[in-house]
Amino acid sequence: MKKEVPLLMLLGGIAAVSAHAQENSAPASGDEANRQLPTITIRAPRLTRSLYDTPSAVSTLTREEIQRGQQGVRLDEALDRVPGVFLQNRDNFAQGQRISSRGFGARGTFGIRGLHIRVDGIPYTLPDGQAQIDAVDLDSAERIEVIRGPSSVLYGNAAGGVIDITTGDGSELRCSPVLRLQGGSDEFRKLSLRNGGESENWVHSVSISALDFAGYREQSKVEKRLLNARVGYRLDDDRSLSALVNLLDMPTAEDPSALTLEEVAEDPRQARDIAIDLDSGQSVEQQLVGLHYEDRDALGGEINVRGFVSRRDFEQQLPFPGSSLIDYQRNYYGGGADYTGAATLGDMPLRYVTGIDLARQEDDRGRRSVDSRGETTGITADEQQDATSAGVFLQTELGLTDTLDLSAGVRHDQVRMTIDDRFLDDGRDDSGERIFREWTGSLGLSYRYHPDHQVYATVGNAFETPTFTEFARDDGRGGFNPAVQPQKALNREVGVRGIFGNGLRYEMVAFSVDVDDELIGYEATDGRTYYENAGKTSRDGIELGMDWSFSLAWRLTSALTLADYRFDRFNDGASDFTNNHLPGQPRQVWHNGLTWYGNGNRFTTIEAQYTGDYYADNANEVKIDDHWLFNLKAGDSWRLGNGETQLSAKLGVRNLLDEEYYENVRINAFGGRYYEPAAGRTIYAGLELSF
Repeated sequence: MKKEVPLLMLLGGIAAVSAHAQENSAPASGDEANRQLPTITIRAPRLTRSLYDTPSAVSTLTREEIQRGQQGVRLDEALDRVPGVFLQNRDNFAQGQRISSRGFGARGTFGIRGLHIRVDGIPYTLPDGQAQIDAVDLDSAERIEVIRGPSSVLYGNAAGGVIDITTGDGSELRCSPVLRLQGGSDEFRKLSLRNGGESENWVHSVSISALDFAGYREQSKVEKRLLNARVGYRLDDDRSLSALVNLLDMPTAEDPSALTLEEVAEDPRQARDIAIDLDSGQSVEQQLVGLHYEDRDALGGEINVRGFVSRRDFEQQLPFPGSSLIDYQRNYYGGGADYTGAATLGDMPLRYVTGIDLARQEDDRGRRSVDSRGETTGITADEQQDATSAGVFLQTELGLTDTLDLSAGVRHDQVRMTIDDRFLDDGRDDSGERIFREWTGSLGLSYRYHPDHQVYATVGNAFETPTFTEFARDDGRGGFNPAVQPQKALNREVGVRGIFGNGLRYEMVAFSVDVDDELIGYEATDGRTYYENAGKTSRDGIELGMDWSFSLAWRLTSALTLADYRFDRFNDGASDFTNNHLPGQPRQVWHNGLTWYGNGNRFTTIEAQYTGDYYADNANEVKIDDHWLFNLKAGDSWRLGNGETQLSAKLGVRNLLDEEYYENVRINAFGGRYYEPAAGRTIYAGLELSF
């Protein structure tokens, strides 16, 4: 299998190159006169513009790529096809998915690190730098934009990039309501209902879903209820007001914990014994309300104003006895405003966007100790953790010529983090404050040497503050760990992208990132994860993307990442890890998809993803083997009655060849417990009824 599949993919690549050669040898005038190329508009790098004028590595996923044939449960269903992005932890809902971009984010044990997440313009990344995506509604997701590299610095406290998710406002629905029912392996069940549409000046969308899943392993059950609603009102041709309500209720999300190799060989479905005894897992309730005002003709430009408020109640039992029962009640609120305008500099056109982002995070956090039977034995921490972030930014685009653009952006952030220690029984007051003030910026050149082809170069710096969790001390005290510092990155990239007349889109990016004081996690003997700074690390790599609709019935996609992530200088006092590979990051990730489109909505997709080997520890002594993963999706639809009602069906098979691999690897784990086995071959099916 490992010899035949790469050959198959190589033949596809040879066909693509052959088509490229045919395009270059064919008469240009006839092709350009007859074809109509779609315009791809990018909003995520702050300044709205055409993809081929954007000096950034940006990938855009459409509604079809997000939803067609998918379960609509996890972001990896869509993001796997983005070069430079690697996802783990598919089925442990107590930890959430681990998303990394160019190696940033791999260290996160809970929540997402190193990436700035936005949903409908609302930052899901907290002021301290951590993000949760358990409330993202993929059933109504309309568009996902992913930025890798320097342009992401204009969003502040993140070094790896931006994931910008937009849900539908209801105007895109051709039929409503839409009822979906799914079922599958390991007692997977999901029911969802969406209603939306337009009426005069009003537009609305309401999406609700219920997920129940027993999971492949013991102690991995999840129950999740989600509502995502949007309503908008058009005041006139230029002004509009919209509101968003998002409600999450996840009363059960169990954590089976990680296993040793011996335990995996014995039974990969088992959970760690203590995880069952303690009933490890989490429960979450979250409510979010957001408002957005847009004026496209204000002071000669466009103004956007946003505000939001959120409440999150959280409790989690970690899979080890001791100080392992945590809870917090979080208030999170903020807003922002930006103005987009145009001017001239000499006789050169200048476009710019400037704005401000404000956010406040208030966590009333506690921690209790439990014994091996799960009985609470005492309070070990009681803290009020508050973080406030304020950022101002300016991004400009100057047209030096008709084909050459200069982009420049600058941002200043202030992040203030405070801890009020209310647990004084230990005789210490570990209250404290940390304030970080950082300037970041990016500079880029974009040359559109052909109407459908672009080359660009960009350089930018970024920073990441440690989160409250990463500031934890391993000596049992509360407050801030004074030895942990923010990490800073210098990111450089050069890229080309374009589209040929035969429907072949391509993207090629080379990047190099230097990081000072990289935050690295390690698991201590007490079961908790703590963090330290590595002296210096580097990330060098190449990202290749291809999307080729070589006929009306066939589409081939491919995304290849070749990377080298290393410790350039790191000595933790006990060992020297200099020149070792960063743990948790494969050097090769290759995702391929081939889709056949039949009449109407009939389709079949085969996916093949190769994940190269990588290490689970700083010492590079624990190696995770490479593997191929194959998935199959198919679907069709039929008109019922008078033709206004549509019935759709889909079938999916994950891990078609029943490959043994790990869905998650815990970095620098204690006691050899690195491994969370993935499910074997699993099947899901669904019906959709649209009225």
